[in-house]
Amino acid sequence: MNRRKCLRTLVAVIVLAGFVSTGFAAQIGVILCSDTPYYKSIHRTFASELSANGIKADIIVQTPAPETGAWMNAARKFTAIGTDLIVTYGSPVTQAVLDENSAIPVVFAGVYDSQGLGVKGRKVTGINSKVSLAGLLKNLKAVKDISTLGVLYNSAEKETVGEANEVERLGGQLSFKTVKVNVRSRDSIARIRDVDALLVTTSCAAMLYVDDIVSVARKQNIPTAALMAGGEDRGIILTLAADCTEQGKEAADRVASILRGGNPLSMAIANPRKIQMTINLKEATSLGLKIPFDILSAATRVIK
Repeated sequence: MNRRKCLRTLVAVIVLAGFVSTGFAAQIGVILCSDTPYYKSIHRTFASELSANGIKADIIVQTPAPETGAWMNAARKFTAIGTDLIVTYGSPVTQAVLDENSAIPVVFAGVYDSQGLGVKGRKVTGINSKVSLAGLLKNLKAVKDISTLGVLYNSAEKETVGEANEVERLGGQLSFKTVKVNVRSRDSIARIRDVDALLVTTSCAAMLYVDDIVSVARKQNIPTAALMAGGEDRGIILTLAADCTEQGKEAADRVASILRGGNPLSMAIANPRKIQMTINLKEATSLGLKIPFDILSAATRVIK
């Protein structure tokens, strides 16, 4: 009798939360940092690989507004309905979930560098998406000599603050100065002036305004680069990013292991083995920029 009462209560909570459960399969809550192609691609692979692993699961996907309060609210919903596991794509949403939740295991992907998230000793595992920032900057500087680089980040996304600071440090070695642009709205992009190139960090907020970033770059005839995939087909000239397929597969493998009884504490956080460099040659040519042959040769994809 008590068991039936508990089951009825759980169903009631799910209905009140606006979610629908289909039986007694594992229930997985997924939160995307933002509605960007990169995270969507990771999730498509994740869902496919989870099925290939023989895992039956109700996957509840949330894509809240890219702000801390919305991410934490999504985590609260999943805690309230008792999901078996939470999957996160992106560093700021992962941080928000960890701050809000301490009981439910978390698996992340698309996190540039998890070292600063405070994952030690917690039920957390996943895969980083860190790439060579120095390598990206050297390639960007080879496309156009840079005296001043505009770096787009968001102050509410701690990891992107670190990325912007690292660019500033590397700029000293590569002989350019850095202008940091805190992207809070579309107006932040419109105010960009007097830079020789633009670099988009892994900021969810900045990636929402890729079209605006490309528009500014076209008007000022300057190249753009990004540390996250998703803007290359829209005009970002140089993109260096961890392979989204590998990110999704690693996340799925960890989720499958946990649902089969594995301990996330014993699962080492992975680093990306596959890095994709995309060159939008069409965009570069339209701006009168020449991509050196060695960079083109090293690219995994060239948009012509």
